[in-house]
Amino acid sequence: MRRRIALLVVATTALVAVAFLVPLAVLARAVAFDRAVNEATVQAQALTSVVATADEHALELSVQQANASGRFPITVFRSDGTQIGADAERTPTVRLAERGRSLTVDTERGVEVAVSVGDAAGDQAVIRTSVSEQELMRGVHRAWLLLAALGVVLMGLSALVADRMARGLVRSTRELAGVSHRLAAGELDARARAEEPPEMRDVGTALNRLAGRIRELLAEERERAADLSHRLRTPLMSLRLDAEALSDPAESERITGHVHVLQRTVTGIIDEAQRRSGASTGEVAEHCDAAAVVAERVEFWSVLAEDTEREVRIDLAEGPLPVAVAEADLAACVDALLGNVFGHTEDGAGFAVSLSRDDETAVVVVDDEGAGFPAEDAGPLQRGASGSGSSGLGLDIVRRVAVDSGGAVRLERSPAGGARVVVELGVADL
Repeated sequence: MRRRIALLVVATTALVAVAFLVPLAVLARAVAFDRAVNEATVQAQALTSVVATADEHALELSVQQANASGRFPITVFRSDGTQIGADAERTPTVRLAERGRSLTVDTERGVEVAVSVGDAAGDQAVIRTSVSEQELMRGVHRAWLLLAALGVVLMGLSALVADRMARGLVRSTRELAGVSHRLAAGELDARARAEEPPEMRDVGTALNRLAGRIRELLAEERERAADLSHRLRTPLMSLRLDAEALSDPAESERITGHVHVLQRTVTGIIDEAQRRSGASTGEVAEHCDAAAVVAERVEFWSVLAEDTEREVRIDLAEGPLPVAVAEADLAACVDALLGNVFGHTEDGAGFAVSLSRDDETAVVVVDDEGAGFPAEDAGPLQRGASGSGSSGLGLDIVRRVAVDSGGAVRLERSPAGGARVVVELGVADL
Protein backbone atom coordinates (compact mmCIF):
# COMPACT_ATOMS: atom_id res chain seq x y z
CA MET A 1 0.00 0.00 0.00
CA ARG A 2 2.88 2.35 0.78
CA ARG A 3 4.32 1.93 -2.71
CA ARG A 4 0.92 2.37 -4.34
CA ILE A 5 0.28 5.62 -2.50
CA ALA A 6 3.70 6.94 -3.52
CA LEU A 7 3.13 5.95 -7.17
CA LEU A 8 -0.31 7.57 -7.15
CA VAL A 9 1.06 10.86 -5.81
CA VAL A 10 4.00 10.82 -8.27
CA ALA A 11 1.64 10.14 -11.18
CA THR A 12 -0.64 12.99 -10.11
CA THR A 13 2.34 15.34 -9.73
CA ALA A 14 3.61 14.29 -13.17
CA LEU A 15 0.26 15.13 -14.76
CA VAL A 16 0.17 18.53 -13.05
CA ALA A 17 3.81 19.20 -14.00
CA VAL A 18 3.15 18.33 -17.64
CA ALA A 19 0.06 20.56 -17.65
CA PHE A 20 2.16 23.55 -16.47
CA LEU A 21 5.65 22.87 -17.82
CA VAL A 22 4.68 22.13 -21.43
CA PRO A 23 2.99 25.55 -21.86
CA LEU A 24 5.98 27.14 -20.14
CA ALA A 25 8.32 25.39 -22.59
CA VAL A 26 6.27 26.67 -25.53
CA LEU A 27 6.25 30.15 -24.01
CA ALA A 28 10.03 30.06 -23.55
CA ARG A 29 10.51 29.29 -27.23
CA ALA A 30 8.09 32.06 -28.27
CA VAL A 31 9.88 34.57 -26.04
CA ALA A 32 13.28 33.57 -27.48
CA PHE A 33 11.89 33.86 -31.01
CA ASP A 34 10.40 37.32 -30.43
CA ARG A 35 13.53 38.52 -28.65
CA ALA A 36 15.82 37.52 -31.53
CA VAL A 37 13.54 38.99 -34.21
CA ASN A 38 13.07 42.23 -32.29
CA GLU A 39 16.80 42.57 -31.71
CA ALA A 40 17.50 42.04 -35.44
CA THR A 41 14.78 44.55 -36.36
CA VAL A 42 16.18 47.16 -33.96
CA GLN A 43 19.70 46.59 -35.36
CA ALA A 44 18.42 47.14 -38.90
CA GLN A 45 16.28 50.15 -38.02
CA ALA A 46 19.28 51.81 -36.32
CA LEU A 47 20.78 52.38 -39.81
CA THR A 48 17.72 54.02 -41.38
CA SER A 49 18.87 57.55 -40.52
CA VAL A 50 22.37 56.87 -41.88
CA VAL A 51 20.97 55.44 -45.13
CA ALA A 52 18.67 58.43 -45.53
CA THR A 53 21.30 61.15 -44.93
CA ALA A 54 24.89 59.91 -45.25
CA ASP A 55 26.96 59.61 -48.39
CA GLU A 56 28.13 56.30 -49.74
CA HIS A 57 31.47 56.27 -47.87
CA ALA A 58 29.92 57.15 -44.51
CA LEU A 59 27.15 54.57 -45.11
CA GLU A 60 29.69 51.84 -45.85
CA LEU A 61 31.60 52.61 -42.63
CA SER A 62 28.40 52.56 -40.58
CA VAL A 63 27.30 49.21 -42.04
CA GLN A 64 30.73 47.67 -41.41
CA GLN A 65 30.66 48.91 -37.82
CA ALA A 66 27.13 47.47 -37.32
CA ASN A 67 28.20 44.09 -38.67
CA ALA A 68 31.26 44.09 -36.44
CA SER A 69 29.36 44.81 -33.24
CA GLY A 70 25.97 43.24 -33.93
CA ARG A 71 24.77 39.63 -33.83
CA PHE A 72 22.99 39.70 -37.16
CA PRO A 73 24.48 40.37 -40.63
CA ILE A 74 23.34 43.68 -42.19
CA THR A 75 23.11 44.27 -45.94
CA VAL A 76 21.96 47.49 -47.62
CA PHE A 77 20.50 47.03 -51.10
CA ARG A 78 20.45 50.25 -53.17
CA SER A 79 18.11 51.05 -56.00
CA ASP A 80 20.94 50.98 -58.55
CA GLY A 81 21.51 47.28 -57.81
CA THR A 82 24.60 47.67 -55.62
CA GLN A 83 24.80 46.40 -52.04
CA ILE A 84 26.78 47.42 -48.98
CA GLY A 85 27.70 45.17 -46.05
CA ALA A 86 27.39 41.39 -45.74
CA ASP A 87 27.16 39.42 -48.93
CA ALA A 88 23.54 38.36 -49.42
CA GLU A 89 21.17 37.37 -52.18
CA ARG A 90 18.50 39.78 -53.38
CA THR A 91 15.56 37.69 -52.23
CA PRO A 92 11.89 38.13 -53.06
CA THR A 93 11.52 39.71 -49.62
CA VAL A 94 14.09 42.39 -50.57
CA ARG A 95 12.44 43.03 -53.93
CA LEU A 96 9.07 43.39 -52.24
CA ALA A 97 10.53 45.78 -49.65
CA GLU A 98 11.93 47.98 -52.49
CA ARG A 99 8.33 48.95 -53.15
CA GLY A 100 8.28 50.82 -49.85
CA ARG A 101 7.05 48.15 -47.42
CA SER A 102 9.04 46.74 -44.47
CA LEU A 103 8.68 42.96 -44.01
CA THR A 104 9.48 40.15 -41.59
CA VAL A 105 9.28 36.74 -43.27
CA ASP A 106 9.81 33.17 -41.97
CA THR A 107 12.13 31.16 -44.18
CA GLU A 108 13.54 27.64 -44.18
CA ARG A 109 16.73 28.90 -42.51
CA GLY A 110 15.11 31.18 -39.96
CA VAL A 111 13.61 34.69 -40.22
CA GLU A 112 14.40 37.43 -42.78
CA VAL A 113 13.88 41.11 -41.85
CA ALA A 114 13.72 43.80 -44.58
CA VAL A 115 13.35 47.52 -43.70
CA SER A 116 12.44 49.89 -46.53
CA VAL A 117 13.93 53.42 -46.35
CA GLY A 118 14.58 56.34 -48.75
CA ASP A 119 18.27 57.10 -49.35
CA ALA A 120 20.06 60.46 -49.70
CA ALA A 121 19.64 60.42 -53.52
CA GLY A 122 15.88 60.15 -53.21
CA ASP A 123 15.76 56.48 -54.28
CA GLN A 124 14.37 53.49 -52.32
CA ALA A 125 16.88 51.38 -50.39
CA VAL A 126 16.36 48.23 -48.31
CA ILE A 127 18.19 47.33 -45.08
CA ARG A 128 18.15 43.55 -44.89
CA THR A 129 19.16 41.20 -42.03
CA SER A 130 18.46 37.56 -41.19
CA VAL A 131 18.05 35.53 -37.98
CA SER A 132 19.24 31.91 -38.16
CA GLU A 133 17.42 29.00 -36.55
CA GLN A 134 20.23 28.70 -34.04
CA GLU A 135 19.75 32.33 -32.97
CA LEU A 136 15.99 31.83 -32.77
CA MET A 137 16.55 28.86 -30.37
CA ARG A 138 19.29 30.57 -28.39
CA GLY A 139 18.73 29.83 -24.66
CA VAL A 140 15.61 27.73 -25.35
CA HIS A 141 17.23 24.35 -24.76
CA ARG A 142 18.70 25.56 -21.52
CA ALA A 143 15.28 26.80 -20.41
CA TRP A 144 13.78 23.44 -21.36
CA LEU A 145 16.41 21.59 -19.33
CA LEU A 146 15.70 23.80 -16.32
CA LEU A 147 11.96 23.14 -16.66
CA ALA A 148 12.58 19.39 -16.96
CA ALA A 149 14.82 19.48 -13.90
CA LEU A 150 12.12 21.41 -12.06
CA GLY A 151 9.59 18.73 -12.98
CA VAL A 152 11.90 15.96 -11.78
CA VAL A 153 12.53 17.80 -8.51
CA LEU A 154 8.80 18.31 -7.98
CA MET A 155 8.09 14.62 -8.57
CA GLY A 156 10.95 13.65 -6.26
CA LEU A 157 9.65 15.92 -3.51
CA SER A 158 6.11 14.62 -3.98
CA ALA A 159 7.38 11.03 -3.79
CA LEU A 160 9.29 11.83 -0.60
CA VAL A 161 6.30 13.54 1.02
CA ALA A 162 3.95 10.75 -0.10
CA ASP A 163 6.32 8.12 1.26
CA ARG A 164 6.43 9.90 4.62
CA MET A 165 2.66 10.09 4.77
CA ALA A 166 2.20 6.51 3.57
CA ARG A 167 4.76 5.27 6.10
CA GLY A 168 2.66 6.61 8.95
CA LEU A 169 -0.49 5.08 7.50
CA VAL A 170 1.16 1.73 6.82
CA ARG A 171 2.75 1.70 10.27
CA SER A 172 -0.66 2.14 11.87
CA THR A 173 -2.11 -0.60 9.68
CA ARG A 174 0.71 -3.00 10.52
CA GLU A 175 0.37 -2.27 14.23
CA LEU A 176 -3.35 -3.03 14.03
CA ALA A 177 -2.61 -6.26 12.16
CA GLY A 178 -0.01 -7.19 14.79
CA VAL A 179 -2.48 -6.60 17.60
CA SER A 180 -5.11 -8.70 15.82
CA HIS A 181 -2.59 -11.56 15.39
CA ARG A 182 -1.68 -11.36 19.07
CA LEU A 183 -5.35 -11.51 20.01
CA ALA A 184 -5.82 -14.49 17.69
CA ALA A 185 -2.89 -16.20 19.44
CA GLY A 186 -4.65 -15.78 22.80
CA GLU A 187 -2.80 -12.69 24.09
CA LEU A 188 -5.93 -10.92 25.25
CA ASP A 189 -4.01 -8.10 26.93
CA ALA A 190 -2.88 -6.79 23.53
CA ARG A 191 -4.26 -3.34 22.71
CA ALA A 192 -3.92 -1.01 19.73
CA ARG A 193 -2.70 2.56 20.12
CA ALA A 194 -5.09 5.27 18.95
CA GLU A 195 -3.18 7.12 16.21
CA GLU A 196 -3.88 9.29 13.21
CA PRO A 197 -5.53 9.28 10.74
CA PRO A 198 -8.99 9.36 12.31
CA GLU A 199 -10.15 6.31 10.35
CA MET A 200 -7.29 4.18 11.70
CA ARG A 201 -7.98 5.53 15.19
CA ASP A 202 -11.59 4.38 14.86
CA VAL A 203 -10.45 0.91 13.75
CA GLY A 204 -8.01 0.71 16.67
CA THR A 205 -10.73 1.74 19.12
CA ALA A 206 -13.11 -0.88 17.69
CA LEU A 207 -10.40 -3.55 17.92
CA ASN A 208 -9.73 -2.66 21.56
CA ARG A 209 -13.43 -2.86 22.33
CA LEU A 210 -13.56 -6.28 20.64
CA ALA A 211 -10.61 -7.48 22.75
CA GLY A 212 -12.34 -6.25 25.89
CA ARG A 213 -15.55 -7.99 24.90
CA ILE A 214 -13.64 -11.25 24.30
CA ARG A 215 -12.21 -11.03 27.82
CA GLU A 216 -15.68 -10.46 29.21
CA LEU A 217 -17.08 -13.47 27.34
CA LEU A 218 -14.24 -15.68 28.53
CA ALA A 219 -14.76 -14.50 32.10
CA GLU A 220 -18.44 -15.39 31.76
CA GLU A 221 -17.42 -18.81 30.42
CA ARG A 222 -15.21 -19.43 33.46
CA GLU A 223 -18.02 -18.38 35.77
CA ARG A 224 -20.47 -20.70 34.04
CA ALA A 225 -17.97 -23.56 34.21
CA ALA A 226 -17.57 -22.99 37.93
CA ASP A 227 -21.36 -22.80 38.30
CA LEU A 228 -21.73 -26.07 36.37
CA SER A 229 -19.23 -27.74 38.68
CA HIS A 230 -21.12 -26.54 41.73
CA ARG A 231 -24.51 -27.63 40.38
CA LEU A 232 -23.32 -31.13 39.42
CA ARG A 233 -21.45 -31.77 42.65
CA THR A 234 -24.57 -32.62 44.69
CA PRO A 235 -26.33 -34.95 42.21
CA LEU A 236 -23.03 -36.77 41.51
CA MET A 237 -22.41 -37.23 45.20
CA SER A 238 -25.96 -38.56 45.65
CA LEU A 239 -25.47 -40.95 42.74
CA ARG A 240 -22.18 -42.18 44.22
CA LEU A 241 -23.82 -42.79 47.63
CA ASP A 242 -26.67 -44.68 45.98
CA ALA A 243 -24.16 -46.80 44.07
CA GLU A 244 -22.18 -47.59 47.20
CA ALA A 245 -25.41 -48.53 48.99
CA LEU A 246 -26.25 -51.32 46.53
CA SER A 247 -26.38 -54.78 48.12
CA ASP A 248 -24.48 -56.48 45.31
CA PRO A 249 -20.77 -55.58 45.73
CA ALA A 250 -19.97 -56.25 42.07
CA GLU A 251 -22.86 -54.13 40.87
CA SER A 252 -21.96 -51.43 43.36
CA GLU A 253 -18.37 -51.39 42.16
CA ARG A 254 -19.47 -51.24 38.52
CA ILE A 255 -21.92 -48.36 39.05
CA THR A 256 -19.41 -46.53 41.24
CA GLY A 257 -16.86 -46.83 38.43
CA HIS A 258 -19.33 -45.31 35.99
CA VAL A 259 -20.02 -42.47 38.40
CA HIS A 260 -16.28 -41.91 38.77
CA VAL A 261 -15.89 -41.73 34.98
CA LEU A 262 -18.80 -39.30 34.75
CA GLN A 263 -17.32 -37.13 37.46
CA ARG A 264 -13.92 -37.16 35.81
CA THR A 265 -15.44 -36.31 32.43
CA VAL A 266 -17.36 -33.35 33.86
CA THR A 267 -14.24 -32.17 35.66
CA GLY A 268 -12.25 -32.47 32.45
CA ILE A 269 -14.81 -30.40 30.56
CA ILE A 270 -14.68 -27.70 33.21
CA ASP A 271 -10.88 -27.74 33.29
CA GLU A 272 -10.74 -27.47 29.51
CA ALA A 273 -13.08 -24.47 29.53
CA GLN A 274 -10.97 -22.77 32.18
CA ARG A 275 -7.76 -23.65 30.35
CA ARG A 276 -9.04 -22.19 27.09
CA SER A 277 -10.28 -19.08 28.90
CA GLY A 278 -6.85 -18.52 30.40
CA ALA A 279 -4.91 -19.36 27.23
CA SER A 280 -3.16 -15.96 27.29
CA THR A 281 -1.24 -16.67 30.49
CA GLY A 282 1.61 -18.30 28.57
CA GLU A 283 1.23 -21.78 30.10
CA VAL A 284 3.34 -24.57 28.65
CA ALA A 285 1.43 -26.89 26.30
CA GLU A 286 0.24 -30.09 28.02
CA HIS A 287 1.21 -33.58 26.92
CA CYS A 288 0.68 -37.15 28.03
CA ASP A 289 1.74 -40.73 27.34
CA ALA A 290 -0.61 -41.93 24.61
CA ALA A 291 0.29 -45.59 25.19
CA ALA A 292 -0.74 -45.44 28.85
CA VAL A 293 -3.93 -43.44 28.28
CA VAL A 294 -5.17 -45.52 25.35
CA ALA A 295 -4.40 -48.77 27.20
CA GLU A 296 -6.27 -47.57 30.31
CA ARG A 297 -9.37 -46.52 28.35
CA VAL A 298 -9.42 -49.69 26.25
CA GLU A 299 -9.21 -51.73 29.44
CA PHE A 300 -12.18 -49.83 30.84
CA TRP A 301 -14.31 -50.40 27.73
CA SER A 302 -13.23 -54.04 27.48
CA VAL A 303 -15.35 -54.82 30.55
CA LEU A 304 -18.46 -53.53 28.79
CA ALA A 305 -17.39 -55.34 25.61
CA GLU A 306 -17.31 -58.59 27.54
CA ASP A 307 -20.82 -57.96 28.85
CA THR A 308 -22.10 -57.36 25.29
CA GLU A 309 -20.19 -60.31 23.82
CA ARG A 310 -17.92 -58.20 21.63
CA GLU A 311 -14.49 -59.35 20.53
CA VAL A 312 -11.77 -56.81 21.27
CA ARG A 313 -8.50 -56.82 19.32
CA ILE A 314 -5.72 -54.65 20.69
CA ASP A 315 -2.41 -53.70 19.08
CA LEU A 316 -0.75 -50.92 21.07
CA ALA A 317 2.79 -49.63 20.64
CA GLU A 318 5.01 -49.76 23.68
CA GLY A 319 5.31 -46.58 25.67
CA PRO A 320 6.16 -44.06 26.58
CA LEU A 321 4.65 -42.35 23.54
CA PRO A 322 4.33 -38.62 24.36
CA VAL A 323 1.74 -36.66 22.37
CA ALA A 324 0.83 -32.98 22.47
CA VAL A 325 -2.55 -33.61 24.12
CA ALA A 326 -3.68 -33.32 27.71
CA GLU A 327 -4.42 -36.64 29.38
CA ALA A 328 -8.08 -35.75 29.97
CA ASP A 329 -8.50 -34.69 26.32
CA LEU A 330 -6.99 -37.89 24.97
CA ALA A 331 -9.12 -39.97 27.34
CA ALA A 332 -12.23 -38.12 26.14
CA CYS A 333 -11.15 -38.70 22.53
CA VAL A 334 -10.77 -42.47 23.03
CA ASP A 335 -14.02 -42.62 25.02
CA ALA A 336 -15.84 -40.86 22.17
CA LEU A 337 -14.44 -43.32 19.62
CA LEU A 338 -15.29 -46.42 21.62
CA GLY A 339 -18.59 -44.97 22.79
CA ASN A 340 -19.61 -44.60 19.15
CA VAL A 341 -18.79 -48.27 18.58
CA PHE A 342 -21.07 -49.33 21.42
CA GLY A 343 -23.74 -46.79 20.53
CA HIS A 344 -23.95 -47.40 16.77
CA THR A 345 -23.27 -51.13 16.36
CA GLU A 346 -25.26 -54.12 17.52
CA ASP A 347 -24.25 -56.26 20.48
CA GLY A 348 -21.72 -58.86 19.44
CA ALA A 349 -20.03 -56.64 16.84
CA GLY A 350 -16.33 -56.69 17.58
CA PHE A 351 -13.85 -53.87 17.27
CA ALA A 352 -10.11 -53.33 17.12
CA VAL A 353 -7.91 -50.61 18.59
CA SER A 354 -4.35 -49.99 17.45
CA LEU A 355 -1.73 -47.40 18.38
CA SER A 356 1.39 -46.84 16.30
CA ARG A 357 3.98 -44.13 15.78
CA ASP A 358 5.83 -42.62 12.85
CA ASP A 359 8.32 -39.76 12.76
CA GLU A 360 5.96 -36.90 13.64
CA THR A 361 2.61 -38.39 14.67
CA ALA A 362 1.05 -41.05 16.84
CA VAL A 363 -1.80 -42.84 15.06
CA VAL A 364 -4.85 -44.26 16.85
CA VAL A 365 -7.05 -46.49 14.66
CA VAL A 366 -10.45 -47.85 15.73
CA ASP A 367 -12.14 -50.44 13.46
CA ASP A 368 -15.55 -51.94 14.06
CA GLU A 369 -17.70 -54.63 12.45
CA GLY A 370 -20.82 -52.50 12.11
CA ALA A 371 -22.50 -51.01 9.05
CA GLY A 372 -19.86 -48.29 8.61
CA PHE A 373 -20.30 -44.73 7.38
CA PRO A 374 -22.52 -44.11 4.35
CA ALA A 375 -20.33 -43.39 1.32
CA GLU A 376 -22.05 -40.08 0.64
CA ASP A 377 -22.11 -38.90 4.27
CA ALA A 378 -19.43 -36.30 5.15
CA GLY A 379 -21.30 -35.12 8.20
CA PRO A 380 -19.87 -37.09 11.16
CA LEU A 381 -16.86 -34.79 11.44
CA GLN A 382 -19.05 -31.69 11.48
CA ARG A 383 -20.15 -30.45 14.86
CA GLY A 384 -23.78 -31.34 15.56
CA ALA A 385 -24.11 -33.42 12.37
CA SER A 386 -25.11 -37.07 12.67
CA GLY A 387 -27.08 -39.47 10.59
CA SER A 388 -27.89 -41.83 13.44
CA GLY A 389 -29.94 -39.69 15.80
CA SER A 390 -27.08 -38.85 18.18
CA SER A 391 -25.87 -35.41 19.19
CA GLY A 392 -23.13 -35.45 16.59
CA LEU A 393 -20.55 -34.15 19.06
CA GLY A 394 -18.47 -37.31 19.57
CA LEU A 395 -16.39 -37.21 16.42
CA ASP A 396 -16.20 -33.42 16.65
CA ILE A 397 -14.43 -33.87 19.99
CA VAL A 398 -12.06 -36.33 18.31
CA ARG A 399 -11.41 -33.93 15.43
CA ARG A 400 -10.77 -30.99 17.77
CA VAL A 401 -8.30 -32.96 19.90
CA ALA A 402 -6.42 -34.13 16.79
CA VAL A 403 -6.29 -30.68 15.17
CA ASP A 404 -5.20 -28.96 18.39
CA SER A 405 -2.25 -31.37 18.61
CA GLY A 406 -1.24 -30.70 15.00
CA GLY A 407 -2.81 -33.83 13.54
CA ALA A 408 -5.96 -34.80 11.65
CA VAL A 409 -8.83 -37.32 11.46
CA ARG A 410 -9.82 -39.57 8.56
CA LEU A 411 -12.95 -41.68 8.14
CA GLU A 412 -12.50 -44.91 6.19
CA ARG A 413 -14.01 -48.38 5.82
CA SER A 414 -12.61 -51.16 8.00
CA PRO A 415 -11.47 -54.49 6.55
CA ALA A 416 -14.60 -56.08 8.07
CA GLY A 417 -16.84 -53.62 6.23
CA GLY A 418 -17.57 -51.39 9.20
CA ALA A 419 -16.27 -47.97 10.16
CA ARG A 420 -12.62 -47.05 10.57
CA VAL A 421 -11.55 -43.85 12.29
CA VAL A 422 -7.89 -42.88 11.95
CA VAL A 423 -6.74 -40.23 14.43
CA GLU A 424 -3.30 -38.65 13.94
CA LEU A 425 -1.87 -36.92 17.01
CA GLY A 426 1.15 -34.65 17.07
CA VAL A 427 4.12 -36.08 18.96
CA ALA A 428 5.27 -33.91 21.89
CA ASP A 429 8.86 -32.74 22.29
CA LEU A 430 10.02 -33.57 25.80
